[in-house]
Amino acid sequence: MAGHSKWSQIKRKKGATDVKRGQLFSKLSKEIQVAAKLGGGDPSLNARLRTAISAAKSESMPSDNIERAILKGTGELEGAAAYEELVYEGYGPDGIAVLVETMTDNKNRSAAEIRSIFNKNNGSLGAPGSVAWMFERKAYFYLENTDEETVFEITVDAGAEDIKPDEHGGVEVFCPVDAYDKVEKALTHAGLVPKIAKLSHFPKDESTISDESAAKALKLIETLDDHDDIQNVYSNLSLSDELLEKLSS
Repeated sequence: MAGHSKWSQIKRKKGATDVKRGQLFSKLSKEIQVAAKLGGGDPSLNARLRTAISAAKSESMPSDNIERAILKGTGELEGAAAYEELVYEGYGPDGIAVLVETMTDNKNRSAAEIRSIFNKNNGSLGAPGSVAWMFERKAYFYLENTDEETVFEITVDAGAEDIKPDEHGGVEVFCPVDAYDKVEKALTHAGLVPKIAKLSHFPKDESTISDESAAKALKLIETLDDHDDIQNVYSNLSLSDELLEKLSS
């Protein structure tokens, strides 16, 4: 799980300049709609919806947008698309593992476009199960303006497994998926609002490759991440702070 904070930090940095807020809100809205459709519009009774709303709020998505997405998902407001959730697995430069979560209303279009992105960026799609085993799913929280000891005292009894400060002055919290609600409620009760709160995939082992290949791999990951049908991109690529800053500047 090392390096997740670095990637999260650089994504937030780039998000302010490169990625349109509308595109980000569209992806967040899709997740809220699907969560509400599958589990109902009451966050207190729908864990997935609570997670989706938390993620949207952490990105400063307006409350009106969140409410509209919920109503579309429950069918109380017109305009919802029939989204299908699909996962693609593949390889990047030097064989790094790439896991792609999509939400699409046209799986044939998505499959063709995702395959094209891999092919054009020194990668290739793999068969189902080819790289998924290299990752584990965890709940993840990132907090600013606090310290490790405070966060430990608040979250350890709620199920937090790993709590660590990062080089940017924040604190990361990792826990099992089924402990997400307890940890989130513990933080909220203590008045701490996570900058990031989500369920994510983390590589069991990371892969270090040459600087040249790393630049190509980062381009593949960013191109995938910018695609409208793709919700999340995960990789086992390991980059140093210096190289990540250099490649992302």
